Amino acid sequence: MHMITPTVMFLSAVTLLLSAALIAAWNRLRIAHRTNFIQSYSFPTGLFERLRKGHPELTMKDCQLVSRALRQFFLAYLKSGRKFVSMPSQVADDLWHEFILYTRNYDQFCKQAFGRFMHHTPAVVLSADRQTNAGLRRCWWYTCKDENINPRNAIRLPLLFALDAKLNIANGFTYVADCESVRRESTQSGGNGVIYCGGDFGTSGIDGSTDGFGEVGGSDGGDSGDGGCGGGCGGGD
Repeated sequence: MHMITPTVMFLSAVTLLLSAALIAAWNRLRIAHRTNFIQSYSFPTGLFERLRKGHPELTMKDCQLVSRALRQFFLAYLKSGRKFVSMPSQVADDLWHEFILYTRNYDQFCKQAFGRFMHHTPAVVLSADRQTNAGLRRCWWYTCKDENINPRNAIRLPLLFALDAKLNIANGFTYVADCESVRRESTQSGGNGVIYCGGDFGTSGIDGSTDGFGEVGGSDGGDSGDGGCGGGCGGGD
């Protein structure tokens, strides 16, 4: 019968710790590489022209802003560990949809950015649907972090949540950072009829939960499994 000596136990513990540290370092490097890819990716030629067919009021400078917001959405998905994220902007959603129509480009983008395909889901707001709500809270959390905004007490909006109002998008979603002094039904919403509140993402008043708010992704979820997507990533799977 072999005895497990303290030295062997110590070496085993050290080996496990080193293995965990190496895996964590590898995940950080992979996320950093994918982050850089998303930030520097050149969208297909003609994509902005396709967006402007549905939004002729947009200038090319506006389209560049929309593309920045879409990158922010993709980064939120990556940084969350490829968990389900919901799209909060109508115009960024429109650009995402047009991008998907460049099927080969989009497929290659997803493989390099996420390690798998990211499926499209329509833009939404907080509602009775807990899954989409969790996706919105997750998106709010990571887009705030991207701009060094405190998601628990935001004094301004991240670009992705400010975009529709900034560009006065018809049927877009208008947000303010905090609704304490603003009625939800308001004529101050740029003509879109309803103002949505960044402060609502950290409360359980909508659906009785705060799922998705304050979660830490920690890794990109690897290249297999669902990465915590549940019913979809992005959308998702």
